[in-house]
Amino acid sequence: MAEHGIHTIDTGFVRPRFDAAYLVVENGRGAFIDCGTNFAVPRMLDALGSAGITPADVDWLILTHVHLDHAGGAGELIAQLPNAKLVVHPRGARHMVDPSVLWAGASAVYGEAVMEQTYGRLRPIPAERVIEAVDGHVVDLAGRPLSCIDTPGHAKHHLTVYDERANICFTGDVFGLSYRDFDTAQGPFILPTTSPVQFDPEALHASIERLIALRPEAMYLTHYGRVEAVERLATDLHTQIDAMVALARAAHGQPDRHAALMESLTDLYATRAEAHGWNRGRSSLRQLLGMDIELNAQGLEVWLDR
Repeated sequence: MAEHGIHTIDTGFVRPRFDAAYLVVENGRGAFIDCGTNFAVPRMLDALGSAGITPADVDWLILTHVHLDHAGGAGELIAQLPNAKLVVHPRGARHMVDPSVLWAGASAVYGEAVMEQTYGRLRPIPAERVIEAVDGHVVDLAGRPLSCIDTPGHAKHHLTVYDERANICFTGDVFGLSYRDFDTAQGPFILPTTSPVQFDPEALHASIERLIALRPEAMYLTHYGRVEAVERLATDLHTQIDAMVALARAAHGQPDRHAALMESLTDLYATRAEAHGWNRGRSSLRQLLGMDIELNAQGLEVWLDR
């Protein structure tokens, strides 16, 4: 039985236990939180069957933000959910109604072929099915309030969903990344994600503090799953945000700034992982975190240049 009717769905993006979406079920009605890419849609629909509800029983798809590993499949999924509305940060709404800018921006980085293969084409969502969730907006799931909290820092269009009934937060990327591969006797290992192009360290610190003030018993991360010991993890995130900013400043002006930053970030996470009791070594860490280190380096560089 899923605790508080919360089901974790592995979207299958990149590797197992890398990218999660969630289904919350209350009195036979459902709300999805994030949805992965187009290729995750069958998994999302399968989760409904496992939870004993149908696509017609889903009232909401709430997006934490519109980065494609969270929202790429929103158009395809909504098309399968006859009664659902999409709930999204006001800054992200237009990209769901007309995803062309989102597609063009990502294609400029990855190329069209990789985009098609990784995410699939983005399907527009009719404007009348999109609800803009300003700070404090409450989604009513069959009498169960799901509060949308404006949490910038990773992206300006980021919200966190606070589920008062379960006393937990669905944090998207604002409360960092914590892959189960790094769990030790000391519990989960966590690191922040800056990701291009809207990293803002002050805003990220403030957003983390705002969530901790709710005193939630757990956070549900997109990457990946439920983590507890939230006070300790928040402290770890704050420490690393400051450390990453310092590394970015130190790399600034170096001939190959990107390579220098990749190396220093790898050192930071390897040292912390080892102190956390994780002893699988640097090359294993690079294998698991390579993409995240690359994105963190890029995010820090965009912030430096700004």
